[in-house]
Amino acid sequence: MCAANYLNDVDALIAECSALHGHVCPGQLLGVRMAVHGCSLIGITDPRGIERKKLIVWVEIDRCMADAICAVTGVRLGKRSLKYFDYGKVAATFLNLSENLSVRIVARDESRALADTLFSEVAERNERQMLAYRKACDEELFKIEPVQIDFDELDMPGRPRKRVTCEICREGINDGRDAFDALNRKVCRACAFGAYYRTV
Repeated sequence: MCAANYLNDVDALIAECSALHGHVCPGQLLGVRMAVHGCSLIGITDPRGIERKKLIVWVEIDRCMADAICAVTGVRLGKRSLKYFDYGKVAATFLNLSENLSVRIVARDESRALADTLFSEVAERNERQMLAYRKACDEELFKIEPVQIDFDELDMPGRPRKRVTCEICREGINDGRDAFDALNRKVCRACAFGAYYRTV
């Protein structure tokens, strides 16, 4: 598929999302629409091809929408082109590195009510949402805001720029994710602030 048509073929994008995510749902469709619109707003037309190194995306939820954005844009955690902040919001920020242009897109809660209003005759809620998320205009589905991102060399894709060893657990820490504890030791965030796991 040529780059000029890639982001315009919503059905093909949804099929790719389904292959990655395992099923099609309203969150997937919303993520497709969000990714296509986000790329468009920052001037990216070929996110998985020649412009793949220009795009970084921050997602704010670990739900279906995030998988859709990965499928459409090709961004990945392992490539450091996908960043994740657990805000629990159906939202994403798209950055064009070469233009230093970024936009944050948030799914409007009102879009669920819009689905119920537009397609009240459809019994199944998911089907109402699928129809609305396909037909509604971007402004009805999303809150869109230009943003500036605090982003430095240690956040860039590519090889690690810096590596240190935690003075407590002796595990390696990449790219400035270390901290200082009360004794002014250079430590990992788990040792400094507590971990999500407990050693057994």
